Amino acid sequence: MPLWVKIVLSIVVMEILGGVGGFVTASSIGSWYAALERPPGTPPNAVFGPVWTVLYAFMGIAFALVWHRAPAGPAKRTALTAFFIQLLLNLVWTPIFFGAHQLAAALVVIALLIVAIIVTIVRFRPLDRLAAALLVPYLLWVCYATYLNAGFFVLNR
Repeated sequence: MPLWVKIVLSIVVMEILGGVGGFVTASSIGSWYAALERPPGTPPNAVFGPVWTVLYAFMGIAFALVWHRAPAGPAKRTALTAFFIQLLLNLVWTPIFFGAHQLAAALVVIALLIVAIIVTIVRFRPLDRLAAALLVPYLLWVCYATYLNAGFFVLNR
């Protein structure tokens, strides 16, 4: 399969998975989330969708690059396993925060997500430097989201 097909396929899958999270989020935005006291620096709600769309695209490209370019073997398996672990943590955070309204549990998950993203970047870097670099904005955004999660937790206990 050519690289471009893997990139398109990976982006589509990431965007669909991200869209499921957006669907879960939508039911809480106008009610529960709107009633929360916000930490300083909380962006307008309209910022989240476009940012996550770009980040999921970067994740898809990064995955496709490693999938396509890295030679088969333990390093590739470990790198892709790390990717799937961080993706799972990413996907479970939304229903915990927005669905179950469990700010403390969400904070634990997002802290683990930061570690998993760092591990993924470290594992991707020797296989494909561009793939690793594409995950850096995602890591930075999740660090910012962790600040927001912690702020929501502290301000709304």
